[in-house]
Amino acid sequence: MDEVTISLENLKINDRETVVGLSIIEEKGNIKNSVEVNSGLRQWNLTLRDISRDNSIVDVDKVPTENGSAAKSTKKKSKRKKKPKNDLDTETMQQESGPTPLASLFKGRLYPVGQEVEYRDQNLYRTTNEEKRYLDNMNHEFLQDYRHGAEIHRRAREWARQNILPGRSLIEVAEGIEDNVRKLCGHPGLEEGDNMKGGIAFPTGLNLDHLAAHYSPNTGNNTLLSKDNVVTVDFGVHINGRIVDSAFTLTFDPTYDELLEAVRQGTDTGIRETGIDARLGEIGEAIQETLESFECTIRGKTYPIKSIRNMNGHDIRRWQIHGGKSVPIVKSNDQTKMEEGEVYAIETYGSTGNGFVREDYETSHYAKAVDGTKNVALRIQSASKLLNVINKNFGTLPFCRRYLDRLGLEKYSLGLNTLVSKGIVKAYPPLADKKGSYTAQFEHTILLRPNVKEIISRGDDY
Repeated sequence: MDEVTISLENLKINDRETVVGLSIIEEKGNIKNSVEVNSGLRQWNLTLRDISRDNSIVDVDKVPTENGSAAKSTKKKSKRKKKPKNDLDTETMQQESGPTPLASLFKGRLYPVGQEVEYRDQNLYRTTNEEKRYLDNMNHEFLQDYRHGAEIHRRAREWARQNILPGRSLIEVAEGIEDNVRKLCGHPGLEEGDNMKGGIAFPTGLNLDHLAAHYSPNTGNNTLLSKDNVVTVDFGVHINGRIVDSAFTLTFDPTYDELLEAVRQGTDTGIRETGIDARLGEIGEAIQETLESFECTIRGKTYPIKSIRNMNGHDIRRWQIHGGKSVPIVKSNDQTKMEEGEVYAIETYGSTGNGFVREDYETSHYAKAVDGTKNVALRIQSASKLLNVINKNFGTLPFCRRYLDRLGLEKYSLGLNTLVSKGIVKAYPPLADKKGSYTAQFEHTILLRPNVKEIISRGDDY
């Protein structure tokens, strides 16, 4: 029997917005004619003909009576022009004032659920264990923070895909992504402590060609994108310290399609193998087997695609982008197991070069060490002042020089170098394969919930 499902979360009834959790199922030959919608203390009785199929706006010709029952309205129904599915997002992005804070669009903090995947084989019992399902549903704040951040990431990367073009400067792209994230979060990050509530989780990585990671343009960088570039976009969003880390690679030339497809499939393989009790070394072996089955022909020469063996995925903890566990992308003997409740960034890197990266170029990424302030005396005033700014605005979240410039800091280089030399702050230089090679990355954040794994950052794009 054919089945059509209409899921509605945001309804506008007689020009008043209400949020509900509502699913209407229309079976062929067995149509459910009406549904009841609870809105605050009132109850609405809607017929299927009242509900438009664009899943966003509903016009009804029934209003509640004082006792809550439905009565006919004398107001004539107005016909609305049907919009494409993504019109709201696109129009919002194009407004001069920037996108609307997401929290104002999702009342009650009910954000879109990521892709839910059942655990495989030996872990199938988890999907039918009622106690685990109950505990999973209880952790509302944890899930909604992550889903909030993931939806912001999806919308910000939509802007990125539309605006990363040949001729654009890296500074323009990086600041555009970051401004969109801040506006969608509703936290500009200019007031002391505002960025700790929600915003950028780490500097936007714009890694070109042989650069694989940790490259974000510093102030004054004049690099322009060209049509021959392979561009990896790696950025994070946090809500209350819960970090969504996701990355993708794009090009302007189909020559590099096989490189991108290899890495995309490698990441999907890693996601498939991820789960409670999965061994990290076995995940890496599966990723390598998938990724290295591809090759790429560039300007008449064929290159084997290699996993970058000294790059890894990682677990994520609150306020810590790298939690302590590493997920290899090549075969290893690591028998460490993933555990229930953990959050992982599953990412893979492929290269047409050596498959090995080294530190190169000017550093932009920094982060305060988790235990970096223990038993360290600071005698340089600029270092003490800078550490105070870092503690109040970033904590242990990574930052870059542009963020310090944005806060109005000046002449902080001595203080920053002092903090790095004493181990209070760690520097993360760009990582690059050999010049002339090309690298790519795809990454998603995965929640290992008790009953399912949720690919929180999954979108229609990747």
